[in-house]
Amino acid sequence: MEFKHVSVLLNEAIHELNIKEDGIYVDCTLGGAGHSSEILKRLSEKGKLIGIDQDTDAINAAKEKLKEYDNVIYVHDNFHNIKNILNELNIEKVDGILMDLGVSSYQLDKPERGFSYMHDAPLDMRMNKESSFSAFDVVNGYDEDKLYRVIRNYGEEKFAKRIAQFIVNKRQEENINSTFELVEVIKSAIPAKFRRQGPHPAKRTFQAIRIEVNGELEILNSTIEDGVDKLSSSGRMCIITFHSLEDRIVKNKFKELKNPCTCPTDIPICVCGKKPKIEIITRKPIEPSEDEITINPRSRSAKLRVAEKI
Repeated sequence: MEFKHVSVLLNEAIHELNIKEDGIYVDCTLGGAGHSSEILKRLSEKGKLIGIDQDTDAINAAKEKLKEYDNVIYVHDNFHNIKNILNELNIEKVDGILMDLGVSSYQLDKPERGFSYMHDAPLDMRMNKESSFSAFDVVNGYDEDKLYRVIRNYGEEKFAKRIAQFIVNKRQEENINSTFELVEVIKSAIPAKFRRQGPHPAKRTFQAIRIEVNGELEILNSTIEDGVDKLSSSGRMCIITFHSLEDRIVKNKFKELKNPCTCPTDIPICVCGKKPKIEIITRKPIEPSEDEITINPRSRSAKLRVAEKI
């Protein structure tokens, strides 16, 4: 299957990166190389792109798509390690960092990856196929309380407690091995009238399990901080999120980096010594146009936030 992924907010993200032709840029989530391709078109031979992805399928597809460029460095790793990655490449500072936090269309549409509740497949959901921890381990290994907290916190699912109970009851009979088996358990846990309205009944639970398997939220705060530390003055960080949990973390971390002062509000001058690291470029997040949503419905929930290093 060809690695297909429609890059969301493509023009907006490229515009906000404010690309310099001789700059160094990092695409933290290489994916189908849509964003990377547009960055490279704007770079001279003196410019450089570092493309990071934990999915080897993405790396291989990007190498093929970008084969005409020789100013690309491919890194198979988690973008959480951005500071170490750049240090190992002897890169002190970069001019821009892009993070597209969405799951690629390729990952969703390739049944055997187990990301989608629309395809029957083994419970997997690993973005890094070399990882030993999968959705099977979450669904069949976590106790009821831990399952409940994952589904509630990462899926914002109001029936999280019932779903966790039903999963535990089902696996007492036998392991839950496939996506469709899990979907049936989720459907049985949600009252019928609620199954008939809103999104697919398994959507929130699948999101929650995927986030847990890949540690998506727990690494975001430190990754943003490390990335900002590696930005040159006036360098920009662009982050595209796809659900409220991610967006809230990005919004709050940007606010913290813009105003890190911890002094009590009744003290007239700052004595903590913490200085702002960024300016926030997007007072409100940039969202897809109606045209983009029509062409790519998966872009509907996307939000782009931008910060600039002081």
